[in-house]
Amino acid sequence: MEREDGRGRGRIDIFEAGLERGPANWTPLTPLSFLARAADVFPAKTAVIHGETRLTWAEFAGRARRLASALARRGIGRGDTVSVLAPNVPAMLEAHYGVPMAGAVLNALNFRLDAASIAFILAHAESRLLIVDREFAEVARRALSQVERRPEVVEVADPLAPEAEPLGGTDYEDFLAEGDAGFEPAAPADEWQAITLNYTSGTTGNPKGVVYHHRGAYLNALSNALAFGLDPASVYLWTLPMFHCNGWTYTWAVTAVGGTHVCLRRVEPAAVFAAIEAHGVTHLCGAPVVLTMLIHAREAAGFRPGRTVEVATGGAAPPSAVIAAMERMGMRITHLYGLTESFGPSMLCEWQAEWDGLDLPGRAGRMARQGVRTLSVTALRVADPATLAPVPADGKTIGEILLRSNTIMKGYLKNPSATAEAFRGGWFHTGDLAVMHADGYAEIKDRAKDIIISGGENISSLEVEEALYKHPRIMEAAVVARPDETWGESPCAFVTPKEGADPLGAEEVIAWCREHLARFKVPRTVVFGPLPKTATGKIQKYVLRERAREMGPLARARE
Repeated sequence: MEREDGRGRGRIDIFEAGLERGPANWTPLTPLSFLARAADVFPAKTAVIHGETRLTWAEFAGRARRLASALARRGIGRGDTVSVLAPNVPAMLEAHYGVPMAGAVLNALNFRLDAASIAFILAHAESRLLIVDREFAEVARRALSQVERRPEVVEVADPLAPEAEPLGGTDYEDFLAEGDAGFEPAAPADEWQAITLNYTSGTTGNPKGVVYHHRGAYLNALSNALAFGLDPASVYLWTLPMFHCNGWTYTWAVTAVGGTHVCLRRVEPAAVFAAIEAHGVTHLCGAPVVLTMLIHAREAAGFRPGRTVEVATGGAAPPSAVIAAMERMGMRITHLYGLTESFGPSMLCEWQAEWDGLDLPGRAGRMARQGVRTLSVTALRVADPATLAPVPADGKTIGEILLRSNTIMKGYLKNPSATAEAFRGGWFHTGDLAVMHADGYAEIKDRAKDIIISGGENISSLEVEEALYKHPRIMEAAVVARPDETWGESPCAFVTPKEGADPLGAEEVIAWCREHLARFKVPRTVVFGPLPKTATGKIQKYVLRERAREMGPLARARE
């Protein structure tokens, strides 16, 4: 390769000439390589625990290869989609390897979706084959009746699943028996090749299909393994749905280090506590609502951890009261931030040694921030979404979080306009509003759509929620905008009181907020009851916004 030197004459780049890329020194990055290594290095080590079932890494790898082989024998390969409707069971974990080993794309479905939504995804993804856990046979049956091109059906008969009427498809174990455990999967021809397809929540219309590539899956898995301190002794409990960003890529990260996966069909406190004690669980992930659930169930369960359990949380900033309570029960929090489009975690609140000397509220306050970019993220910016100029690092000026990384999606399936908008200006636009602190740590203030504008003032719903969570008799809280005749909008608080606590009234909640917030930020409306949630435990604010709108405008305030 010729280059110009400082005198304008051409010269040969000595670091390019005769140094060619080939199979000996360059292979596409793929998380499939993690399984091959785990099976080679730890063949007899327990890879997967599910009820009474134990699989070694050699056995697990053999089952994944059988799945890939069986798919290939059905003519399923590159460019094809395989959908899976199942909870956190071994079959779902096996699909994260067996499907891409066949060259196909894994579409892990949210099992809490209704039949119409599942039908839309099956059609949009052009699924060739659907693997269904029998617990979800009925919703699958209704979804399949709405699909013009019905995929082949394979049924998982998990012994821990409730009884259900079969769909009439091929039994999963019989399907694996069609395959060859000696199947040699081909590496992806290009690490940009699609590996999985995940759908957004679709809160404002049909969900968007987010396409992941092998390179991003590989890099994000290694980044997460380092951030969370995973190693061969790690025992990871599956409290996070594997369908959610492919389990934040921990489906691959735990395998990369040769740890142990502990499957869990349902996230119930008793089952979580039992698994921690029985299997020596060292790590788990979950949304803040999962942490809240564990906190309030701990006393009834009599749970006292014998060792520190590392807990990664994300999806929303955990209130400082939740972080403090988790520390008191022996669980150490790592706060992550990410989106479906960024392979899950792309930021973390990296702990600084000098924070060790802070008191518990001080540590919790630091930990509530989303923090800095993870190792796999190239660049992070809190910026004006129109000009893309960074905001001052003053902890006050609000901008949008923008990302650049190899761990950003390829784009939205069959939706070039949405893809172009998401990547506008050469950055991925998250839609999350944040401030940048002087120490370089970002703190989310709200989703762009969740900011409440009252009398021309911006109110962060997260700030109001933080105050509500500190109330000793409030278990959960969410704040949205309600139309207001005086101020345009005003905060409306939806509150779930703690079970067994003394009755809680709206006036007491409002008085509490007046003690902890500026007056204009205090909710004018308080509604009590359970909060609507997604399958991953996120509170569905769009549902609450609609409820607040249906209440009508709040009457003009008295002068």
